[in-house]
Amino acid sequence: MKYLISGGGTGGHIFPAVSIANALRELDPQADILFVGALGRMEMERVPQAGYKIIGLPVRGFNRKQPWKNISVVWDLLRSMVQARRIVREFRPDVGIGVGGYASGAAMKVAAKMGVPILLQEQNGFAGVTNKLLKDDAQKICVAYEGMERFFPAEKILLTGNPVRQDLVHGSKEQAIAYLQKEYGVAFSLERPTLLIIGGSLGARTINQALLGGVQQLLDQGIQVIWQTGKTYYEQIRSQLSNCQLSNCPIVVTPFLTNMPDLYALADLVISRAGASSISELCLLGKPAILVPSPNVAEDHQTHNAMALVKKDAAVLVKDADAQQQLIPTALALLQAPARLSALSEHILTLAQPDSARRIAEEVIRLGKGEV
Repeated sequence: MKYLISGGGTGGHIFPAVSIANALRELDPQADILFVGALGRMEMERVPQAGYKIIGLPVRGFNRKQPWKNISVVWDLLRSMVQARRIVREFRPDVGIGVGGYASGAAMKVAAKMGVPILLQEQNGFAGVTNKLLKDDAQKICVAYEGMERFFPAEKILLTGNPVRQDLVHGSKEQAIAYLQKEYGVAFSLERPTLLIIGGSLGARTINQALLGGVQQLLDQGIQVIWQTGKTYYEQIRSQLSNCQLSNCPIVVTPFLTNMPDLYALADLVISRAGASSISELCLLGKPAILVPSPNVAEDHQTHNAMALVKKDAAVLVKDADAQQQLIPTALALLQAPARLSALSEHILTLAQPDSARRIAEEVIRLGKGEV
């Protein structure tokens, strides 16, 4: 069968799309898979790296602050619809899979009009604009959070969770300590609590600022720290830390982190933004977390993601605006309360959706066979 997968713009869209494609390949080794993305966006690089063909459309997002600039945006959208029609006509997919993003809107709308059954995958607790616009064209909508009937017809919804890296569950604390010693020359211990800070590849400015102001306090209290600053902030943070006395306890400060399965295993508490992929990983691993939603995302969907966990006592929320004052005291209080960490771990684990990619792929195949 042939599968047309469309979407992108951010890693939060691209990773689920590639995971679904990989799961389809496992279930259907002869599958013919074609991606459609937006020219100039990261999917045009990431998808080929994953081994799949992609065609780019000239589609762009609307400029909400300067509406008069949208004439060219509308023209590019029309061009994209024409090109998408040609792609669908030539490729003749059995199923279209939309994961959100500019290209998904054009490709899935055209495919639906041409009689192709459509499945949408929504990563966030607050539905994205594209998927909301496509809800009437889709046969099935796979979601990661309960209560999505606010956005989509209830009869179309399947609670599948977000695809995450399944290798994450195979981490080892001992291997993490060996890795940190070899990679950074820093000796961590199994006897001390460990705080893991993951701000994403670019970094999270507010989280970094809060850590700068309180990292000495963490180390003085015997907390081991693994701090991913992101490449944007790394040099600045290293410079500012050079004046601190950081020898009290082990600390690793780095722009990027690899070997995440082992580092997650070592962490007693994680500080993170509230992106869909990050939350799905935390749920899968049952990791206690402080979530600091980014205020710079469309429709504040990270706050909605975080609140879905907070309402079930499965995570702690610190608002971005409050992080400077509250993040370090909150982390210290949790790390000094093992029973509270254990409760958070137990609750977040109940929200995990294992094998999401495979479950979505199985639904796609059923849709292509007309069994749904």
